[in-house]
Amino acid sequence: MAPEIHMTGPVILIDNTEGQLVVNPEALKILSAIMQPVVVVAIVGLYRTGKSYLMNRLAGKNKGFSLGSTVKSHTKGIWMWCVPHPKKPGHTLVLLDTEGLGDIEKGDNENDSWIFALAILLSSTFVYNSMGTINQQAMDQLHYVTELTERIKANSSPDNNYVEDSADFVSFFPAFVWTLRDFSLELETDGEPITPDDYLELSLKLRKGTDKKSKSFNDPRLCIRKFFPKRKCFIFDRPARRKYLACLEQLKEEDLNPDFIEQVAEFCSYILSHSNVKTLSGGITVNGPRLQSLVLTYVSAISSGDLPCMENAVLALAQIENSAAVEKAVAHYNQQMGQKVQLPTETLQELLDLHRDSEREAIEVFMKNSFKDVDHKFQRKLGAQLEARRDDFCKQNSKASSDCCMALLQDIFGPLEEDVKQGTFSKPGGYRLFIQKQQELKNKYYQVPRKGIQAEEVLKKYLESKEDVADALLQTDQSLSEKEKAIEVERIKAESAEAAKKMLEEVQKKSEQMMEQKEKSYQEHVKQLTEKMESDKARLMAEQEMTINLKLKEQERLLKEGFENESKRLQKEIRDIQMRSVSSGPTCNIL
Repeated sequence: MAPEIHMTGPVILIDNTEGQLVVNPEALKILSAIMQPVVVVAIVGLYRTGKSYLMNRLAGKNKGFSLGSTVKSHTKGIWMWCVPHPKKPGHTLVLLDTEGLGDIEKGDNENDSWIFALAILLSSTFVYNSMGTINQQAMDQLHYVTELTERIKANSSPDNNYVEDSADFVSFFPAFVWTLRDFSLELETDGEPITPDDYLELSLKLRKGTDKKSKSFNDPRLCIRKFFPKRKCFIFDRPARRKYLACLEQLKEEDLNPDFIEQVAEFCSYILSHSNVKTLSGGITVNGPRLQSLVLTYVSAISSGDLPCMENAVLALAQIENSAAVEKAVAHYNQQMGQKVQLPTETLQELLDLHRDSEREAIEVFMKNSFKDVDHKFQRKLGAQLEARRDDFCKQNSKASSDCCMALLQDIFGPLEEDVKQGTFSKPGGYRLFIQKQQELKNKYYQVPRKGIQAEEVLKKYLESKEDVADALLQTDQSLSEKEKAIEVERIKAESAEAAKKMLEEVQKKSEQMMEQKEKSYQEHVKQLTEKMESDKARLMAEQEMTINLKLKEQERLLKEGFENESKRLQKEIRDIQMRSVSSGPTCNIL
């Protein structure tokens, strides 16, 4: 089980210094150590609206994120606090507190827009914090949401226009939670009580008309409804008397408004219970290292003047993880082969069977740890490395067999060689005696088990090296006639030819076994790739179905409200998504 991260307080994740966004290496190091799935909650809003207080409460603390006490924005950039998730064991809660939007000292809104966009891209739950009611002023202050199509790209294709591209936003955008601070209205309509969620939906109703004023009224509402179909609203009374607000984090519970305490508890309970794990397209679960990669990719894009692109971020992450998946799979193969293989193996097939089992497991390891392997580049790389390791094991096996057989021949035939030197067979009848003794030793050699695949070849070469000795004994043996000697020479030739034929058959057999193994290897890759692609496709279809259903609900609502043109636009988005899902069938060719 992955160890939990215990941060005593928040650290800067993305610093905002003189208009430049810079990633903090210390924060990245913390993220790199979090192997658990992460639930990422980001909060954004105007400066001095009490965002940091809510984030501290989510962390279960009174202090942590700096609250400040002046009209200046106290948080700069994006701060991060990682804590064990209090309601989801084995998960880490990542809290992101952003600098206040609209700080009077900054002068321009460029960085505010990027902070807003980054908070959306990095989070699984996005909290927008504002003061008072949802009126036109509040909507105007949320103009950043109307700029998202100019700040974020879903796909890297240059053919996509803003409308087509933003249609995909809902598939990876976070849940939207609007927190209204110092809320003083009675929640009711036509004399009937309503919930904060009802209030939010009423506030998002559109105004009929095509004039500039109506467009200004409708644009932010349309964007919220279009990009954030999962919405929630919380209201908060003033936490304490005005003179105490500057030291809110020092106040004891009895000094706070009881209604405010209850509202904060309800907010925290909802966020901790309903915020999902951060995921990427295709249902890829995000952990610390993956979040680290997203941060680097997005900030790098902004710094270089490009738009942060979700697809590019996923592909950049895939490059890192797929490369690691190859290494992990090869390491698993080496470990399994190291444990199972005892060299030399009796036959080549024995080694190939062990290779096949280990290869299958290695491919499983790769499939489990890889994603978005475009054109199966990394799977081919794995296949090449496993083939190279197999060939290396075959070489090791041949060498181990050769070494074993050479040592065995030296042990068995050594006394015979010594007898030859001593002249034991240099006498009439000595040749027959030598051949008889040699055959006995050959039989003894054959009886020794686990000599490996080089047993015949090594023996053949050894006997060939001793042919001069046998021929000398044959020619000098006075007990044999010339005819008998000629017959013996022919017998030796025939025996040598038979051995060569046997060797050729053995080489051909090994070649066929290697070709068969190569085909089985390819089929194993295809089998596991097909299974993974089917699983990925099912997840993608489920993801697209969820997106389509959410858009269908919004389209129906627009139609009921009488906004036929907007409903038709949404219908076109739905058709485009359906068409892409039909035409996006990946191929299974890994050659």
